[in-house]
Amino acid sequence: MSSIDPTTMWIVIVGMAVGSFVLRFVFIGFVGDRAMPPWLLRHLRYTAVAILPALIAPLVVWPAATGGQPDLPRTSAATVALVVGLLTKNVIAAIFSGAATLYGLLYLIG
Repeated sequence: MSSIDPTTMWIVIVGMAVGSFVLRFVFIGFVGDRAMPPWLLRHLRYTAVAILPALIAPLVVWPAATGGQPDLPRTSAATVALVVGLLTKNVIAAIFSGAATLYGLLYLIG
């Protein structure tokens, strides 16, 4: 395993912190006291819905646990979570049903 140069690591950490601050400041500092246009509010409503799939999709398609090869437990868990989320409109139910499916299938197969 290769090690990362500490200077490079701190440059990346500070750069990410500054980028995160600037992105948040744009909304809080510049627009915080004004009403946002309806089209922007409509688009921001979907941000939270897009975050969870964006975090999970790489773990389903290229799981590190299997060397990047898709497998039945992860694909099934993602499918179950998607179906439960669509049917119930409940994020917590979707997360727990997907987790139960993943660990149940890993237990049965492993």
